[in-house]
Amino acid sequence: MEGSLAPLPEMVQLAREYGAFLVVDDSHGTGVLGKRGRGTHEELGVFGKVDAHTSTLGKALGGSHGGFTTGPKTLVEYLRQKSRPYLFSNTLPPAVVMGSMAALDILEKDTSFVDRLRENTTYFRKQLLAKNVRVREGVHPIVPIIIGDTAKAISMSKQLLDRGVYVSGFGYPVVPQGQARLRCQISAAHTREHLDRAIAAIVDVAEQFGVLAA
Repeated sequence: MEGSLAPLPEMVQLAREYGAFLVVDDSHGTGVLGKRGRGTHEELGVFGKVDAHTSTLGKALGGSHGGFTTGPKTLVEYLRQKSRPYLFSNTLPPAVVMGSMAALDILEKDTSFVDRLRENTTYFRKQLLAKNVRVREGVHPIVPIIIGDTAKAISMSKQLLDRGVYVSGFGYPVVPQGQARLRCQISAAHTREHLDRAIAAIVDVAEQFGVLAA
């Protein structure tokens, strides 16, 4: 949720060494990481080496809700019989199913959305860092700006919204004490003009609140 990536290559190696079954929840990686948006395992070069995945249809894939698990047929059949969230939930609406399938089909055939998202993310991160905004390092389109003080983070979020920039402010206990932040989320739909306007507003508000890096 902070845009950080799990050390999957090391985890895969340990799982093989000790005969473990590796399950990855990639809800924040599906559709945004990797050359074709397949997720964190593609981004980190271990595509096809993770035993099972769980993910969501409600984030990058654009669905309103729902999720999925992929893995060996035996596991999938077991979950169909034993998974309580699956057994005691209503089936997904057909529109969500078809929309999610269409999104996956687009990812398979066209990398332009993922390419544009990566370009936007790289630009946004570099521009903020160049202007002394404290951004956690990474490549993920979730871009956390470290503020420190919870009250400041919430107040900054409100000021930015007044300027037409929607970012969420988070503080303790959602994040560790002293690690309050603004959580920006970049989209392939953002234009350079959108990003520049957001960057200018963030820098201006950060300067007002005295949270720019020295």
